[in-house]
Amino acid sequence: MTKKRSLKTEILLRLAIPLIVFISIESVLSYFVTLHHVDVAYDRWLLDSARSLTQEIKVSAGNVFVELPPAAEEIFKWDESDKTYFKIISDQKGILAGDKFVPEPLDLETDWMHPVYFNDEMYGEPVRVVSMFISLEHSSEKIFVHVAETLNKRRNMMMDILLADLLPQMVLVFFAGIYLVMGVKRGLQPLHVLADEIAQRSSRDLRPISEQHVFLEVRTLTDTINDLLARLSLAIATQQRFIANAAHQLRTPLAGLKLQVERAQREQDLPAMKPALIHIQGCADRMSHLTTQLLILARSETINGDYELRPVDLCKLAKETCMDWVPKALQRHMELSFECVKPSLFVQGDEVLLRELLANLVDNAISYGHDRGNVTVKVEPYPSPCLSIEDDGPGIPKFEIDKVFERFYRIPGSLGDGCGLGLAIVKEIADLHKARLELNSASEAGGTRIELIFNQP
Repeated sequence: MTKKRSLKTEILLRLAIPLIVFISIESVLSYFVTLHHVDVAYDRWLLDSARSLTQEIKVSAGNVFVELPPAAEEIFKWDESDKTYFKIISDQKGILAGDKFVPEPLDLETDWMHPVYFNDEMYGEPVRVVSMFISLEHSSEKIFVHVAETLNKRRNMMMDILLADLLPQMVLVFFAGIYLVMGVKRGLQPLHVLADEIAQRSSRDLRPISEQHVFLEVRTLTDTINDLLARLSLAIATQQRFIANAAHQLRTPLAGLKLQVERAQREQDLPAMKPALIHIQGCADRMSHLTTQLLILARSETINGDYELRPVDLCKLAKETCMDWVPKALQRHMELSFECVKPSLFVQGDEVLLRELLANLVDNAISYGHDRGNVTVKVEPYPSPCLSIEDDGPGIPKFEIDKVFERFYRIPGSLGDGCGLGLAIVKEIADLHKARLELNSASEAGGTRIELIFNQP
């Protein structure tokens, strides 16, 4: 199961995580910067202690010694927080004064031109050590002074500085977090208002969503929803109009069928029933034809426009359809011909619907054309794939051209028992294939020419 994501949580995480990372990096940097400055400050004091010891080194008759009374040594080592150790050593006589366990630099290439600082351990405690070389005027001996001090004062000062730096930051992060939560909650409030407004609507309320209090970033979403609502309203209106028209058209043959059935029931013998039965058969045929066309029209209507169009050989389809209508053309002594320049011509489409489109056009041409007339079906590849049906019948008046594609509309005085859905179906299928439908007179003498031009190379 996919875990539901919260926009509020997502925004808070995207804001809080960088803030925490930045604070953490700043804290680490503060730690090392503070450690450096604390070491610099206390190293100076440690160096001052080492220099004070050099004043107690004396030379007498070429003999080097340290004149450090116990009281002075006690004063040197006194400290409330740390322990201080020292060692004065000669390269010739060894230790002159101090603790022999005070660490010395291990690097033989130590540059003694400057004091040497390093960290070590003494009696199990970490210490900071400074070592320095002293040259005496009246002696050739090399004297080294080593002073070590534990790290308690350094740690205490570093903690004091870090706390003074981090506590305000923690307080700042706390109040910033509260502000972020409240700000995000308040910022998302219009979305909750919008959701409540949509939730309170009825299923029939398809009015556009108000964009009065909608953020600019949400405007794209509301525009898309409004566009969907507009298309849905149009689809529902089209469906309701289709149902109303279908109910109206079905009511007439049903009433006629009921009337003829009642008429047949009143007759006593079969010959008297025959006219009524013939009318019943005619009503049934009309209902069958009407029902078939209504189903095709319903299928050709798209709400989402997501039909999957596949390659269809237009030449093959037109040839097969023409062959299917040859018997009806022969009944009226008409000539039905098919012309195609190329052996095959493929277009993107729905084969079933295209076959029904062509069948409706050929049926109309045969039904409303003159006896012994001509009907020509052509497939032309250039400049765009084009399917045309031409007859030499009476034609369609120019003022009726815009109306013949409406559902259930028939030209006054038309022959036949059509229901006015044939060209409406043709228009729906053409729109589905994004093809252009053109209706013109075949010639000055009359006739009709209908062209279906596909917008495909």
